[in-house]
Amino acid sequence: MAKKSRGGEKVTLKIPRPLYERIGQIIEGAGYNSVTEFVVYVLRDLVCTHAMAESDEYTDEELERVKKRLETLGYL
Repeated sequence: MAKKSRGGEKVTLKIPRPLYERIGQIIEGAGYNSVTEFVVYVLRDLVCTHAMAESDEYTDEELERVKKRLETLGYL
């Protein structure tokens, strides 16, 4: 993908239709408004997790996100 995103600018990603449809089935009733919204959430989480793994120290914001995630999963 050669096009870079700046700010609110968006780009189009192509995924196989069967995958798109399967994601749609999985998120039914989960509170997401669309497959795109869910995929953006997952990708942001993945990027955040990757960034946290590269860093030796956690920021207060990162710790708060981890705590919220653990609460959501029922660990806290």
